[in-house]
Amino acid sequence: MAVAIRLSRGGAKKRPYYRIVVSDSRSPRDGKYLEQIGTYNPLLAKDNPERVKFDEDRARHWLSVGAKPSDRVHRFFDAAGILEREARNNPNKAEPGEKAKERAEEKAEKLKEAEEAAKEAEEAAAEAPAEEAATEEAPVEEAPAEEAAAEETPAEEATEEKSEG
Repeated sequence: MAVAIRLSRGGAKKRPYYRIVVSDSRSPRDGKYLEQIGTYNPLLAKDNPERVKFDEDRARHWLSVGAKPSDRVHRFFDAAGILEREARNNPNKAEPGEKAKERAEEKAEKLKEAEEAAKEAEEAAAEAPAEEAATEEAPVEEAPAEEAAAEETPAEEATEEKSEG
């Protein structure tokens, strides 16, 4: 029989309270268990000694006969010095997903284009005063603007005739 040391939930809705139990791994989480060896109240402060309480002797006994602790219980045992827990390392945990990477690349491209456009505008502004100085030396004659003949629409002609008559 595979034996597990795990948490069994109790308490009301939104007010969790757990028992640290030794049970058959095939039994349900809150179902039948072989022995209760402690309690865990996550609502208490982390430095409160009443937060996690368990019988170390019974925990050592069950571990000696092959019981496997759940991850959370393993953490409790590690904090108490009963069982050494190897720290886990997931370097990809904080890495963004594919879509987030694509959005970041697009944003970087837009920023690069904006910087290039700003740089070109600065260069154009720097060149513009030099060109203006050259144009001031040699005045250019402006071509006369051709005025388009004002064409009156038939409706306007009709109103003008009525007003005259």
